[in-house]
Amino acid sequence: MKDVSLFVDGSCRGNPGPGGYCAILQANGHEKTLVGGDDQTTNNRMELMGVLAGLQMLKRPCAVNIITDSQYVVTILRGGKAKANRDLVQALQVAATTHQITVQRVAGHSGHALNERCDRLAYAEATRRMSSAG
Repeated sequence: MKDVSLFVDGSCRGNPGPGGYCAILQANGHEKTLVGGDDQTTNNRMELMGVLAGLQMLKRPCAVNIITDSQYVVTILRGGKAKANRDLVQALQVAATTHQITVQRVAGHSGHALNERCDRLAYAEATRRMSSAG
C-alpha cells in the first residue's frame, strides 16, 4: 500500500461567502496540487472539500496521512458527528473507506511550509471568486 501525505486547507471570504480549498498530495517524491472552491460556501465546507478532492484523486487504496489545521476536519475524520455539511461528510466517509486514514493537526499560521502554501492557495481562490462575483 502506497504512503501518501495529504495537506489540506480551506478559506472563506465571509462565512458564508466565496471560498477556496487546496489539497497537496505527496507520494514517492511526486507532488500534485489541487485548488477549487465555491461562490457561496463556508470555511468548514472548504476544509472538507480539500480532503475530499485529495482522496478522490487516489486511484488505488493507500495509507493516507491527512495534515490539516482544522480541528473540525480532525473531529469528523475521527468519527465525530456532523450537525452540518452532512452531504460532504457522507461523501468523505465513502471516499475514505478504501484507504487507511490517519489525521494530524498542525497549528495554523505556524510556519509549517505545506500548510502555509495550502492556506495561500485556498485564500487566493476565495479572493478570485469574490472578485469575479462582484
